[in-house]
Amino acid sequence: MWDLHIKHFAHYLKLERSLSDNSIAAYVHDVELLKRFIELKKVKATPLTLTVKQLQLFLHYINELGMSAYSQARILSGIKGFYKYLMFEELIEKDPTELLEGPKIGRKLPDTLNYEEIVKLLEAIDLSTPEGSRNRAMLEVLYSSGLRVSELVELKRNNIYFDVGFLRVIGKGNKERLVPLGRDAMKYLKIYLDQIRVHVPVKKGFEGYVFLNRFGKKISRVSVFTIIKSLSQAIGLKKTISPHTFRHSFATHLIEGGADLRAVQEMLGHESITTTEIYTHLDRDYLRQVITEFHPRS
Repeated sequence: MWDLHIKHFAHYLKLERSLSDNSIAAYVHDVELLKRFIELKKVKATPLTLTVKQLQLFLHYINELGMSAYSQARILSGIKGFYKYLMFEELIEKDPTELLEGPKIGRKLPDTLNYEEIVKLLEAIDLSTPEGSRNRAMLEVLYSSGLRVSELVELKRNNIYFDVGFLRVIGKGNKERLVPLGRDAMKYLKIYLDQIRVHVPVKKGFEGYVFLNRFGKKISRVSVFTIIKSLSQAIGLKKTISPHTFRHSFATHLIEGGADLRAVQEMLGHESITTTEIYTHLDRDYLRQVITEFHPRS
């Protein structure tokens, strides 16, 4: 019973919600955690008969496992999504997760790099190698356009518009957006495409992808993470960074420079403006500093 509902839930997420394979896997993993708990405790309940009390015991169980508040909240979000699906399919009349409360989590401010750190990372790339030229183009695009790593590795050649300086990006939920491509990003991207990529023997099925590995297939997310980690170590950077750090830095630097929040929301592909508002934290810190220094009653 559980396996069948989980399987149908995965189909629903793909067909009705148009979620990526990674997002679907995360949702399914959350529900399978609940299923394993039910089996472990020998509870005789199907997804359709599970009660609020049993779900509360599950939340207590994952808390006892020592999971962070963030992980617990994310798992609860997955379980809630599953029960929304059961309601959508009219398999249940009442959603037992409606009254469930997750752990309170503070909103973690994303790590960012300042402009000097970005430049140091970019200049640490060895441009005398084909991989170096590709890596420089990748990181320039990440910082110039604020792409997610999944959007970077999925970028297609026919979605680059050099004449107008834009990329067409397919983001979460197959949502499409246009993002500007900066001058330096265009320069290094052209060098990579015209001088490096043309010499890579491309595997069948990967002809359209921009960034390829040495085997002629599209580069993986893990490879992008590894490249950034190696560069970080090479310059002795103390911060823990990832491809997402470039996206955070892109947004923060735009807002610091006075960019309109709605424009940044559009470029990042955020569904809600509140997600973008997290990047205004530096502005608030600056305003607080101004008040402290110059207000007569501070």
